[in-house]
Amino acid sequence: MPRPTRPGPAAALLAAVITVTVSCAAGVVARTFPLGPRTRSINDLGNQYVPFHAHLWDLLHGKADGGLLVNWQSGFGASFLPDLGTYLSSPFALLVAVFPRDEIDLAVYVITVLKTAAAAAAMAVLLLALRPGRWWGAGVLGASYALCGWSVADAAYNPMWLDGLIALPLLCLVGEWALSGRRRVLGVLVVAVFWTANFYTAYMATLAASLVLLLRLWLAGPPRRQALAAMGRACVTVALGVGLAAPLVTVVYLGTRHAYPGRTSRFVPVASEDLLARLLPTTYSFSTPAVYVGITALLLALALPFHRGVPRRVRTGWTLLVVAVALSLQWAPTSLVWHAFTTPQGSAYRQAFVLCALLVIAAWHALAYGVPGPRALAAAGALLALIAAVAGRSALVRSFAWPVLLLAAVGALGGLALLGLADGGRLARGGRRTALAGLAVALLLGGQFGETTATAAVATRLRLAHMDDYAPWGARQQRQADAIAEADGWPRYRTDPGREQTVGNDPLLVGGQGAQYYSSLTSDVLSRTLTALGDGWTSRGRNLQSLDNAVTDAIFSVGARVHSPPDPHQNWFPQDGSGVTVSRQDVPPLVTVRPSAGRRDLTSFGASPYRNQELLLGARVYTVPRLTVRTSAGRPPSRSEDARPGLRIGAVPDAVRKPAITADCPAGGQVYLWAPHFSGTARLASDSAAGPTGRFRSDYPVTKIAAMQRLGSVPASGRLRIELSPDRTGFIPDGAVGCLDTGRLHTAVERLKATGATEVTVSDGTVRAQLPAGSTGTAVVAAPRIAGWRCASGDASAVPAGQYLGLIAVPLDGSSTSLTCTFHPPGLRLGGAVGAVSLLSLVLLCVVSAVRRRRAAAHPAPPTTTRPSA
Repeated sequence: MPRPTRPGPAAALLAAVITVTVSCAAGVVARTFPLGPRTRSINDLGNQYVPFHAHLWDLLHGKADGGLLVNWQSGFGASFLPDLGTYLSSPFALLVAVFPRDEIDLAVYVITVLKTAAAAAAMAVLLLALRPGRWWGAGVLGASYALCGWSVADAAYNPMWLDGLIALPLLCLVGEWALSGRRRVLGVLVVAVFWTANFYTAYMATLAASLVLLLRLWLAGPPRRQALAAMGRACVTVALGVGLAAPLVTVVYLGTRHAYPGRTSRFVPVASEDLLARLLPTTYSFSTPAVYVGITALLLALALPFHRGVPRRVRTGWTLLVVAVALSLQWAPTSLVWHAFTTPQGSAYRQAFVLCALLVIAAWHALAYGVPGPRALAAAGALLALIAAVAGRSALVRSFAWPVLLLAAVGALGGLALLGLADGGRLARGGRRTALAGLAVALLLGGQFGETTATAAVATRLRLAHMDDYAPWGARQQRQADAIAEADGWPRYRTDPGREQTVGNDPLLVGGQGAQYYSSLTSDVLSRTLTALGDGWTSRGRNLQSLDNAVTDAIFSVGARVHSPPDPHQNWFPQDGSGVTVSRQDVPPLVTVRPSAGRRDLTSFGASPYRNQELLLGARVYTVPRLTVRTSAGRPPSRSEDARPGLRIGAVPDAVRKPAITADCPAGGQVYLWAPHFSGTARLASDSAAGPTGRFRSDYPVTKIAAMQRLGSVPASGRLRIELSPDRTGFIPDGAVGCLDTGRLHTAVERLKATGATEVTVSDGTVRAQLPAGSTGTAVVAAPRIAGWRCASGDASAVPAGQYLGLIAVPLDGSSTSLTCTFHPPGLRLGGAVGAVSLLSLVLLCVVSAVRRRRAAAHPAPPTTTRPSA
């Protein structure tokens, strides 16, 4: 190919074009959205990231409930800055604003492809900065990096991680600038942007760039003083960049400290054959490191130790670094270092993109010093054959992997061999050289396109087969959004999107203000409070569900509730033909006044959610009867032998007689069933008043528990019979049934309305309420008392808010008629101070540098003269 006048931009453009083309082709082959009928919304992509981007769209268009400080739509009021810093702080995320709201899935897809293309372009530029060479080779290898296994298998549905994929090559460039003492301000800004965009993967990328910088210093071998100066410049650059990002980084860090504890697990390295298998195309597994970089890049990296055209020091250094990082993936202490000393919630190999980058950089050095000769290529081919032989023992290598591997290997070896002939072979004369080079490039590009497209498509299809998936925006979501918009009355009352959720963050996706909330930063106090009240959750307590209960609706001022049929995209339970409806309930205002009752925190809750609801409501409204539980054989069930309390009910889907619960309650009450460790359905038997079918989902070990369900009304006889249809072994706890006296609930609500706030206004992180004159006791805001709330009554100074059974509480003395609560995310002041100091230091650094340059220009150094030798 002809050499362009500006090889860097040309290589970047080629890498980006290849990446976009392969990404789209993989979608066509896998038939996934937007290029096919299958959804892309796998796991957290559908549950978290798409809804959070939808909320960002609402914020940018001024249509969200809340602002940058508080998200009033989720979890009855959640801190938003930590979520912003975790999921939405990438500059690419702002692109959602240019898409229609009902095309939010397309917006996230486009952002994902653009991020991947940007990573390819960044790597292409880095390769040419490390060593001049063929611009198109840098473009091809840049695409190999961006389309590595980690990118197509893991980051494709975790789009915020892709900022780390872009950050790594750019942070290595910052290291190059530190070596030469150039572009100090730009280097600081690059660090700041990526630590702001996603500090988790930026941390990994910074660690990798540090290793690359140390190796570059070792290879260059400058005098000690120069080496220390370069390292000092790099450290100052990183420190100032991280300091500028501190306002968001500290908020996210402290947000994780207040989050509900997730899963802890012990690191177990994968088998060697599985690790080697992930170097090959079309292999996939959630729990192994995705280190595929394409056969061309892999062959070049394997050829590097044997390439005599590369200086020995360079060969040794890059080879050892690749091997060392590969081994660090398999050792628990270094794995913990890569993950910022925190056990990952999920895949244990989130740092795999670092090894992919080093493999590509090693491959570039093997190509930039001249195409490896026949001996080096033969050695690389032999190593590849050995890797394939060992990997063949892994179950991750499926039958279709072998033809893809064979064709890719033939294309890569043939292309490299032809390229070698074009460079210096006897046949490479005149037009033959151009023809050979063109054929070589065609083989290399064709092989890369085919194997990478197949690898990405296989990863997409296997994710769909093994993970939960969610439909993109469609008629169901639009009907929900329309119903919520019509019923909305915030902040006079909340409108809950409903128990039959579409995704884990329905309020962010379709609107409203409910209990539902799924984030890595779901607060501990929210999760524990709602669990004590009978709510259900998944993801070990971090994905809270809506709780369709009249008492909790009164407690949290849920005046309108949407009811939808089960999502037809899910096959958890049989579908019904009902449409979207809205029920309304008379509820107290968002701020109520309760009598002082001493210290009431979460430790005041007991084992029964019915009694806990009464405690928070301030009135007795439930009858909790004695239960009789029988199996399908009519016998008393056995007691649980593990951490799940209650009576054991086995799955009997084909039994004529179903397991049942019988009890006696006052006639006319509402029947609720609380069975957090039961999975299946429950309904009142035919001799009772007809009611809805309760659907329960739980599993063990405890990654999800079922929410309390309403089953209907108590018949005139007062005798209840609840038939159970378990789909797996489950447990019915003591006190599982509660019968709600709606008359008592109405009386309690009227009392709270009479003494509650006469007016409530909410704006981002501020709640203001007007109270009746002479109010005494405790003002309670129906929002979780997460860290950061400060409140004041009347003209008093704001102090940290108190807690009333997990909710915000403010003591009243009878003299104040107003209440103001403001929210400041923990860490924001500290991060702001660090950011201000970093910004001031950067400005001073710029001033000092400018003064030095001016002095140097005003007083140039005298020319040096050399004495002629004798």
